Amino acid sequence: MGERWEVRRAGAVNAPHRVLMIPGGLCTTEFYADVMAEPAVAGLGMVAVTQPGFGPTEAPADMSMEHYARLMADFAAEAGCDTVVGHSLGANVALEMAALGLFKGPLVLLSPTFSRGDEARFLTLLNAVDRVPGLGSAAWAVTLKLLPVGVKRELPPHRAEALAAAMTGNDPTNCRRMVRHYYAYLGRYPSLVPRLCGAGVPAWVVRGDHDEIGLTDGERRGLEACPRIRTVTVPDAGHFALVEQPARIADVVMEAVTAVVR
Repeated sequence: MGERWEVRRAGAVNAPHRVLMIPGGLCTTEFYADVMAEPAVAGLGMVAVTQPGFGPTEAPADMSMEHYARLMADFAAEAGCDTVVGHSLGANVALEMAALGLFKGPLVLLSPTFSRGDEARFLTLLNAVDRVPGLGSAAWAVTLKLLPVGVKRELPPHRAEALAAAMTGNDPTNCRRMVRHYYAYLGRYPSLVPRLCGAGVPAWVVRGDHDEIGLTDGERRGLEACPRIRTVTVPDAGHFALVEQPARIADVVMEAVTAVVR
């Protein structure tokens, strides 16, 4: 494929079902370690892959969301995965895989963004500053130094150090390019809820009860009205529910795999 992949595998070698797990932006497969270690999913074949351009991986020439969806769909096909889990930006990539007709199996979307206004304020501000000549590079350099420190406050103490360290290898240029493409993607759709519903695949939309990513009343109604979408709120969790409440996320993953069987 031309990219250098960073892959983590777990679970049963000859499992009848395989799950692809896609981390969020600036994140690596380390963020899925807790979910992959849960007993509830031990019988599955699990493969997590860092999106090219984040962590230690090489960025593709095309960093559009549509290209990422194709890369991940190709990876899922090669790995024999019948279910996809995505977190944050990875959830939007998973959504796009289904919307483009590249993946037909169930999705577990952990804290996706359905419209531009829902995104975290700091990222929206950073995207705006990036447009100011001479400020973009400096803003990203500072952000990447401070972000791990801020993220540590949101993570369980016993995992904070390792997860923050996993975010320190990101390249500012790659991050700038990705965020530009990401906001262009969000700008093409007033809301991604109809796009997800129209994909026709079973999907679990999972959010922590104090997630910083917004969800409008209209988006919530749209999700609840779609018969193939289930919304799940995880108590005592924010944007990183997969680390804060891994057992609950593992349960949802098993629900999705059961949909494959049905």
